Amino acid sequence: MTDCIIHSAPEPVFAEPWHAQVFAVTVALNEVGRFAWPDWAVRFSDTLKRHGLNRDLDGGDDYFHAWLETLEDLLADQGEAAPEDVTRLQSAWENAYLTTPHGQPVRISPT
Repeated sequence: MTDCIIHSAPEPVFAEPWHAQVFAVTVALNEVGRFAWPDWAVRFSDTLKRHGLNRDLDGGDDYFHAWLETLEDLLADQGEAAPEDVTRLQSAWENAYLTTPHGQPVRISPT
């Protein structure tokens, strides 16, 4: 008879690091009073409805893309992050990671 090692570590809660990061940013903004959680829940529910609740959302990319969209919309409505600024920053990060040599830190230039 061979001994069997049972792995008891919990499964990761988030499938991707960015899922955890966008969740943490949202919770932190709520905790410092930038918005009330019930307002967040209504907004997120509306986003999910727009994307269609007739399919399963399993906490993967589709769910967290909806989460990020809700956060971006909330910050835009508050005047904290204009959509054109978000788009400009996304483009800067995309350009930076596409042009950064493998193994080097990805940095964007200050604008």
